[in-house]
Formats: sequence, structure tokens, C-alpha cells
Amino acid sequence: MLKDIIYDEFQHTVSEILLCNRSILDLLAKSQETNARMNRAIIKSVTGCGCIRINAAKKKIPPETSLEGLKKLLESHLEGELCDNCREIVELEMGRNLFYLAALCNLLDLNMYDVLIKEQKKLKALGLYNLA
Repeated sequence: MLKDIIYDEFQHTVSEILLCNRSILDLLAKSQETNARMNRAIIKSVTGCGCIRINAAKKKIPPETSLEGLKKLLESHLEGELCDNCREIVELEMGRNLFYLAALCNLLDLNMYDVLIKEQKKLKALGLYNLA
């Protein structure tokens, strides 16, 4: 399958080019840093650019609401769409985040595609009851 090849190729490329930050401690710190940068890029899309807005308030959920009903009742609280500039920055930060995730997988001798497949199977098996 082409998708597993893409994951494997990406993970192999990360392994080949990562020279610094090969320590598990360095990789954990960089992974956390890239996650924070990704979050900041999304926040800046709201507070700096304004292309997206967050409109959030406490939801009143009727006690008889089913799990399926929650999907219809709950929202993302997002309004608008990322502009081209913000989209580019968020994608860049997500890419860096994936880079360090792949580096962690390499160091721990895990395969990103296998991790993804296992998570997909778990999600399908648990369905709405996953509550992830």
C-alpha cells in the first residue's frame, strides 16, 4: 500500500538526517517544544491574524442525551477558516511535530505506520466509547 510506504519513507528520512537531538531527553524536549509552537501558531491565527475565531461557552447537555446525540450537540467552537499565511505556518509547525514524533519512533524502534494502524483498529473497535 502506498500510504505505508510514505510513512516508512518519512521515518527513514528523519533517521538519516537527524544528527543533533539524538538523546531521548533531547527528543522529548523538542517534541514538547514543537507541540507548543504548533499550539502557538493556532492561537496567533486567532489573536494576531483573526482569520479564525473561538466562540466558546459552557454547553448545557440534557441528561437524556445519547453519545450519538453529543456529536450533534457539541461543536469545535471555531469560526472562520485559516488564511493562506496562517495555514502555511500551522502546517509547518505540524510538520516539525511529525518530524520529532518520527524521531522518537526511530529511537524507540517503533514504526509510525504500525502505531497508526493499531490506533485505527482501537478506534474502530471502541467507536464512540473511545472518548479520546
